[in-house]
Amino acid sequence: MSIKSIRTGWTGISALAGNSVIGDFEPIATVTVGSSGQAEIDFTSIPATFQHLQIRYIARGTRNAADVSFNFRLNGATSNYAWHRLIGTGTATEAAGSANQSAIDLNDIPAATATASSFGAGIIDILDYADTNKNTTTRALFGRDLNGSGMINFQSGLYNVTTAVTSIKFRNGDGNFAQHSHFALYGIR
Repeated sequence: MSIKSIRTGWTGISALAGNSVIGDFEPIATVTVGSSGQAEIDFTSIPATFQHLQIRYIARGTRNAADVSFNFRLNGATSNYAWHRLIGTGTATEAAGSANQSAIDLNDIPAATATASSFGAGIIDILDYADTNKNTTTRALFGRDLNGSGMINFQSGLYNVTTAVTSIKFRNGDGNFAQHSHFALYGIR
């Protein structure tokens, strides 16, 4: 079904008729961590039918610390990653970056000794993930609040390979992801 704008004269397809529209989000898969925790979150067999991918998450770690780091890998690769980020804590700022890495680091999420029931949250975009003519880039916005002492991060990443992304693995190198951590993968038209 097409709709024609009276004001501009533009004719387009209708999302109401069930047609896809550029920029639409479509859920692909979700993972919610159970009571025993989980060291890795895997999204596999990702279809190559979207322009971009987006992951939205809330996460907490189980290690006996205030916060823990975690990261992600594409296609199971253990090399060819780089990232850089800007961090703000409310009282200070910091910039960091690293090349020739085994994964894209996502910095800190609250852990076992952090404020009870606090989770870190973030959004990660994997741009042009199916394009085999260029390297894959990512961008992320994530942070945490520990009852007034939190942080926010803006980060970009590089998977320096021209292979289409078919899987994503989130890894908690400092223990497990805690119960109720949740990861959702979306395709963007």
